[in-house]
Amino acid sequence: MKAKEIRNFYINEEQSVYLLSHRDAKKHRQWLNICIKQLTLLGYKNVEMIGSGAFGFVFAGDDDNGLPWVFKFSRITLAQSVRDRLEDEAYMLSQINNPLVPTFYAFERIKKQGILMMARAIGEDLEKVSLKKGRFSASQIMALALRLRNVLVDLRSHKNGISPQPIVHGDIKPSNLVWDEKTDALSLVDWGSSVYAQVDSNSEPISSNFMDLMSGDLSTTNARMGDVYFIGEAQMSGEQSSPRFDEQGVAATLYALASAQSCRFGSQAIPASSLGLPKELAKVIDGMLSKNKEERDGAGDYFMRNITTMAKAYLPEIKTQQPRPAVPYWFGGGDKPDTVVYSSRKQFLRQADHKQQLLDVNDAQLDRYYKEFLFDTGDTEKAFLASISRLAKYPVVGGLSFHWKDESLFVESSLIMHEETLANAFTDAINNTVMLAQGITQKGLFKCCLFDARKTIQLERDGTGAFKFDSLPELDYEIVSMKANEITRPHSYFEDGKDPDEQLQLPKKVIKCVFELNQIHHTGCIIFEALPDRMKIHHYYRLLDSTKEVEFKRLLNKLMQYAVNITDVGVAGFMKLPYKNTREFELCAKQVENFFPKNPKLLQS
Repeated sequence: MKAKEIRNFYINEEQSVYLLSHRDAKKHRQWLNICIKQLTLLGYKNVEMIGSGAFGFVFAGDDDNGLPWVFKFSRITLAQSVRDRLEDEAYMLSQINNPLVPTFYAFERIKKQGILMMARAIGEDLEKVSLKKGRFSASQIMALALRLRNVLVDLRSHKNGISPQPIVHGDIKPSNLVWDEKTDALSLVDWGSSVYAQVDSNSEPISSNFMDLMSGDLSTTNARMGDVYFIGEAQMSGEQSSPRFDEQGVAATLYALASAQSCRFGSQAIPASSLGLPKELAKVIDGMLSKNKEERDGAGDYFMRNITTMAKAYLPEIKTQQPRPAVPYWFGGGDKPDTVVYSSRKQFLRQADHKQQLLDVNDAQLDRYYKEFLFDTGDTEKAFLASISRLAKYPVVGGLSFHWKDESLFVESSLIMHEETLANAFTDAINNTVMLAQGITQKGLFKCCLFDARKTIQLERDGTGAFKFDSLPELDYEIVSMKANEITRPHSYFEDGKDPDEQLQLPKKVIKCVFELNQIHHTGCIIFEALPDRMKIHHYYRLLDSTKEVEFKRLLNKLMQYAVNITDVGVAGFMKLPYKNTREFELCAKQVENFFPKNPKLLQS
């Protein structure tokens, strides 16, 4: 490795590359090419980038013998103390010998850049599998539970010589579990949050020798922040590291995969006991996700003791009727969109956090937490926002509006999906979003737009703040004619009043032009994101009355002419739904119990 220097590594924060500025997008591609080129010069073949996270990014390549390697780099934009964690991760990985854990090869430091090298886990991570398949079956959840329990047993039994020295992974979640469908092999990856446990599952101090116990600071924590969407409260609040951390990660993982969600927070509104799992397993998962520590720990102990017995249950695939989507969506043709979601009206979801125990913590995962407006909201609200983000992981465009009133939830939507093979999984995602929304009791309105980032128009400003362009870009649209009897009252959300999350003051001519567009039957959205150095115009338009195309296009061109006169900084947008098609749902704090049948033979497929 030292013979060939890898000089620089830098990847931008994870977002659609189409939303980066031209300069940043070019830099992004250049650094990717440098990484691939340098690893190729070192003799590795088939080099590709396979992932990135809050602290680093990962490449893969094959060595001279055809064996797959992984190269993990820390982000050079992070503080040196954070980058040093990669060496800690390498050390912890080197301590573990388990078939479910990739083999450690080496750690190299080139200038300020650390590189961790290990065997590659073959397959696809379970978050991606979940996005393709939707809810995991009872048998799949049970089998995964048993395998994860066995890993926890191995980590707890780790020793330093003859002294116990349990290891905590600290970041167990679906995307850190890689599964190979061909061989059924499972790997637990990303050991960046792993540490030696300071206390055991009974909260008793652990030390490799008596003198360490006598001299150690029993109040200092070595705990690291795993993914805030999956870790438990003890790890979140910085308590001393414990094997209980990984119990929480396992419970959150099983729950997320069983429910087809991307976080643990929905368990109050959609408990595990409503997901068609065996009753004993469902109750254990709900217990492990409890807010009560005594109940949580008791359920964790029960899980560790009894899952081997539970896993012997007969859990065949049974005939189940594919659930209908709670709100309709349609399939569209053409290229798959690179979907991004924009949402507003988040203020009504927020609840004051009086403890504010983490305001001083400097951590990339927490930064993500704040950015997602999650830190000061209730759990069901967090899960709802996470479900909106999950929708954007599908190739879908359109919009959704949720309106909470005294006893009911009103949902209006227009969603166009571009991949029919994902229909079952997308239906699960849609239904979760509605069920979570039913569990929210605060009155208010939430709306979101899903658009194709590839079609985002970007205009740079010059030194005076004016926009630079050779010719005025045009707003893209498609035409889909609807039958006259399908059109009722064209409507939009201009009557909602000023949105507190939209800070951009739009020129009156822009607003007038949007109102004129509203007289033509169409659906879609336009969002102006004005920054000091540039403006991004996100949009998605579908003309539903082909006889009005000339007028529609004229108004879109006028809209762009007026938009380049925007001088303010901030965000503002409009969403238009095709026709009034409101779905009403009763508020429901908790979904009803639904367990795996006692006699599944009657329902076998």
